[in-house]
Amino acid sequence: MRAVLLHQFGPPENLKIGEVSAPAPRPGEVTVDAAAIGVQFLETQVRSGKMGGVLGGAPFPVVLGKELAGTVGAVGSSEHAHLIGKRVLASTAGTGGYAEKAVVPADSVIEIPAGLDTEDALALYRYGCTAAGLIRAARLGPGDRVLVQAAAGAVGTLLVQLLKAAGVGTVIGTARGERKLALIKELGADLAVDYSETGWDNQVRAALGGTVDVVFDHIGGPVSKAAFGLLTGGTGRFVTFGFSSGSPVEIGPMELLGRGLTLTGFTAGQVWSRPDHARELVTEVLDLAVAGRVKAVIGQRFPLAEAAAAHAAVESRATVGKTLLIP
Repeated sequence: MRAVLLHQFGPPENLKIGEVSAPAPRPGEVTVDAAAIGVQFLETQVRSGKMGGVLGGAPFPVVLGKELAGTVGAVGSSEHAHLIGKRVLASTAGTGGYAEKAVVPADSVIEIPAGLDTEDALALYRYGCTAAGLIRAARLGPGDRVLVQAAAGAVGTLLVQLLKAAGVGTVIGTARGERKLALIKELGADLAVDYSETGWDNQVRAALGGTVDVVFDHIGGPVSKAAFGLLTGGTGRFVTFGFSSGSPVEIGPMELLGRGLTLTGFTAGQVWSRPDHARELVTEVLDLAVAGRVKAVIGQRFPLAEAAAAHAAVESRATVGKTLLIP
């Protein structure tokens, strides 16, 4: 079968299509014939070597890829025979996903509900779970004003929609460029602001006539520090779940104490370490999509053989929504 092989850490061009043996499921596993494969920002950092330790010393060449959607083609034991032919969402342990077939634990797959497109379901899958988990972590109230950083990204597009579905007071999305700002507004944000403009935080303050109650941040650095400054004293909550800029936001204990603010760190691993909880969140998002209250945003699709181009696009922040590889 075809798979994308990484022979050594480095630039996107180090991802090369090749032929490998098709995996066979063992008892407790199933083989998923991939219809679509998700590309995560983390995978670009692993490929470059910045976060190569995630591979745990796995020998090269290695096949990256964690999330995929497709049809169960084979099972490792008869107890899972009922899954054959089912459309499912699935996750690997972190490798093996950039391929035409992948082996995953049978009890981890989530069936795609009728009426939902396979690619759309994948776009809603893991990042939808992250977005739903973030909302729970923020302890939102109905009148809250919420700022979503990088709102045109794979998580941000879902956060904006889930926040509106939850009925929060005001949703402000930030992004760079008119194309992304237009998308944020289309998804229901009450205000869209370009965070690359000088004084963007003052634009938010002026438009609202005040401060915000919650910030969801995945950028880091000075942009995130400006967002932190927008929080309402005494009740503001800052939820950080990454730093795509390359540097985390620096917030000292006295800044929290002096203004009575809360800082919460969040990782998707916190959710996925509790499989039943993760399944609950994914199902919640998929059900909203079937009901027409949330839609998948797939900004770009690349053939499997063009995984290098997909990585380059994600790294350059030229993408919106979810990026998929199509075998």
